[in-house]
Amino acid sequence: MTPNCDVLIIGGGFFGLYLACHLRTRFTNVVLCEKGTDFMQRASYANQARVHNGYHYPRSVLTAFRSRVNYPRFLAEFPTCVDRSFQKIYGVGRTLSHVSAEQFRLFMHRIGAPIEPASDDIRQLFDFRYIEDVFLTEECAFNAVALRNEMLRRADDLGIERRTQTKVLSVRAAGGEIVADIDTPGGQQSIRAAHVFNCTYSGINQVLAASQLPLIPLKHELAEMALVEVPDRLRHLGITIMCGPFFSCMPFPALGLHTLSHVRYTPHCYWFDAPEYRDAQEIFDEIPKRTAFPHMIRDAQRYLPALAECRYRSSLWEVKTVLPRSEVDDSRPILFRKHHGLANYHVVMGGKIDNVYDALAEIDELFATG
Repeated sequence: MTPNCDVLIIGGGFFGLYLACHLRTRFTNVVLCEKGTDFMQRASYANQARVHNGYHYPRSVLTAFRSRVNYPRFLAEFPTCVDRSFQKIYGVGRTLSHVSAEQFRLFMHRIGAPIEPASDDIRQLFDFRYIEDVFLTEECAFNAVALRNEMLRRADDLGIERRTQTKVLSVRAAGGEIVADIDTPGGQQSIRAAHVFNCTYSGINQVLAASQLPLIPLKHELAEMALVEVPDRLRHLGITIMCGPFFSCMPFPALGLHTLSHVRYTPHCYWFDAPEYRDAQEIFDEIPKRTAFPHMIRDAQRYLPALAECRYRSSLWEVKTVLPRSEVDDSRPILFRKHHGLANYHVVMGGKIDNVYDALAEIDELFATG
């Protein structure tokens, strides 16, 4: 391991890799540490794989608008890593929804998101005792494997030093720099860096707690994405029912399956980091994983009867981490804390993949203004 570097990035998910590549254009020596055996294997892989275009956030103007801005940028940058072969359908529930169908339609017009009534053959799939209206929209899914390969290729081209099975235990200030104590297969060692970026998502507070730095209020959920084979008539559709205790059935390009998630049943349990911190990944490892697919499908098929023909294959399990204040309006802002507890120690977290562009704007401003 390089004994000194300009930038140390903790966490080898999509955000960590992307920030490493971005910062390599500014700094010579960038080191990326991932505690797992490979990159982009946790939350960057085990998720809905949706590239958001604003439709998911009719109760948060800012999140919806930022999605609209970032969506075309992501598609332009990663054209070979996205699946645009399916139609994206949004339906609005007749009861329990936080928005009406007309409110949903008007909101999308307000932010400039393409929306039109679904065709008759699509509408026939739904039970309108439970659905108020159904819309054709524009959204796609990313292939997590293709995206990982693309980011590793970029990192190779830029000469970024990448280390797996390397866990950053703690950080401390020393002589105007930051010293990170690191556990590696060869034993514990230290590395000095001018700047450190913590991009570990659910593990952000692990380094903070070990370094006796202020914790960031975070909520964690044990989340399940059921992987299913859908019937032929649903194969080229991605379907989301809004906006309450409803569900999504989205293509998952990396495996050629669909994910089925449900607002009520995807979270199996939740916990907070405060007042006493415990490593979220340790909690994740201890919790038994028993699928809630029977409950998901029993409810979802009421709205979309063809889902009864789904065949369950397996589940993706991961820790989903959100800012507690996002529970109110389902917003997904980035978390960016510059100089958090230490000069030049920065914390970055995004709730969805296209948030990375908002994080870049904050980081560029950081180096422009200090």
